Amino acid sequence: MRKILISRVAVLLSLSCLAGAAETKSERDARMKWFREANFGMFIHWGLYSVPAGEYKDQKDQGEWFLFQTKMPLSEYAKYTGQFNPVKFDAKEWVRIAKNAGMNYLVITAKHHDGFGMYPSELTDWCIKSTPFKRDPLKELSVECKKEGIVFCVYYSIWDWQHPDYAERIPNNDLATGKPDMHRYVEFVKGQLKELITKYDPGLVWFDGQGGPWTPDQGAEVCAYIHTLKPNIVIKDNFGVDKGGDYEVHENTIPAGSLRKGADWETCMTMNGHWGYNKNDQGWKSTEYLARSLVDCASKGGNLLLNVGPTSEGLIPTPSIERLEAIGKWTRVNGGSIYGATASPLGELPWGRATQKDGKLYLHVFNWPKDGKLFVPLANKPGKVALLIAPDQALQSISNDMGVAITLPAEAPDKIDSVIVIDLDGPATVRASDGSLLLAAANADIEGCASLQESKSVKNIGGWTDKDVKISWAVDTRAGVYHVVLTYACGPDCAGSDVDVTVGDQKVSGHIESTGSFDDFKKISLGEIVIAKSGAAVVTIKATKMQAAAVMNLSEIKLTPVSK
Repeated sequence: MRKILISRVAVLLSLSCLAGAAETKSERDARMKWFREANFGMFIHWGLYSVPAGEYKDQKDQGEWFLFQTKMPLSEYAKYTGQFNPVKFDAKEWVRIAKNAGMNYLVITAKHHDGFGMYPSELTDWCIKSTPFKRDPLKELSVECKKEGIVFCVYYSIWDWQHPDYAERIPNNDLATGKPDMHRYVEFVKGQLKELITKYDPGLVWFDGQGGPWTPDQGAEVCAYIHTLKPNIVIKDNFGVDKGGDYEVHENTIPAGSLRKGADWETCMTMNGHWGYNKNDQGWKSTEYLARSLVDCASKGGNLLLNVGPTSEGLIPTPSIERLEAIGKWTRVNGGSIYGATASPLGELPWGRATQKDGKLYLHVFNWPKDGKLFVPLANKPGKVALLIAPDQALQSISNDMGVAITLPAEAPDKIDSVIVIDLDGPATVRASDGSLLLAAANADIEGCASLQESKSVKNIGGWTDKDVKISWAVDTRAGVYHVVLTYACGPDCAGSDVDVTVGDQKVSGHIESTGSFDDFKKISLGEIVIAKSGAAVVTIKATKMQAAAVMNLSEIKLTPVSK
């Protein structure tokens, strides 16, 4: 497995974190590089709640929210500190399990909602130094992660059910006295984050808990402070838009790819029904489901953070280990189709998913066709086609007006996911079910003063401030008449430019009107264009007139065949 290392390149801070220090796209890309290439991580929910293991009186379904949901008095919950002594904890073994599974980063709960610190904090006694264990599991894990090339990361809860200064005290907090003071609490949070960053050098802070007395501006303040301690750190977005977060998280769900094109995101997922250890929960998800979730995330440009809930003895449950070992067996063979791969424009396919990297399209076949024929809605003319596990044995493929048909062996080589590799001469281009060519901004070749950007989660070509900009796509076309449609956005101050779309020596022209704003994407028909000959071609769009400072934000060009 590749080693994922945090870049030491010094980067400027984002505008949302430190006023006046704007981060360029290339600087952000350098800072986010390890996260985007990691794809797969281990989440660890571990704390005092592992002692009762989910049981309290007649309740047996609790986990990491134990203190809140059971309504146990905090004074009673605090007695678990005397029982928390995970003498079987072995940081080397935990990291070995993560690495063997193909995981490239590890996120552990440094402080969950109960406020208990899983490291020896100098700012409070409500932490692991008050237990018989005394050791520092975060230090041990950070050391082992560094040895194995895994990025060590910390989870930190903004909510705190124990701290007397957190303004929304839970009713069963019978230990807090005095009047809460959120200003003092924010300073406490900053103090603990300073401890975590200076002691353990995490690559990422995974914030949880939001709303209530904690404001987005306080979140921005904390993010800015974190960047003064470590400028190149990655921060999970938890405080609202433009408050310092770098990526969003979906809990136990994987979003549709069309909603998150170009955005940095992660799905965190349990292996059963709980995050923290619950000894009665045997509702384990299958290895097949978990491994395919990893593929699903990668095919849409996201990461999977898969959770384990260790026992109070310090052991990762056996069913978790078994599933991670099985996933690791798959990643050791197929990891090249996941790590560092980008989202596929093909989206969700009836037989599986697809990823792309370095001129190759990886087809992840979950449902092996019974007739031995796999249809791929691909507009590119494929080069060599082969199974990833047998790269020297080419598979037969036929390209037609609707896509590519591949002849497969009778049996699937892998029950979880059999991967087929297609060599391409450029980024994958989709041929829709009606034979259309979908030319996305993300796959374009851009020459001149314009760049790939994102507006409200829509990838587009913006900053188009020069009439001489040339934007093009290499495609494999079929002779015929095509209807040309642009998907774009343009503010009223920049409306009025003219553009040409050309294929070979044929062209069609259009006039760019205002869509309301540069974030409001709409479609415009440019009419029909004739493609005289089938084969390789280049589709180009250029401005013939610039009315104002920018042409538009271009999301997509669609060429739909017209029946004549």
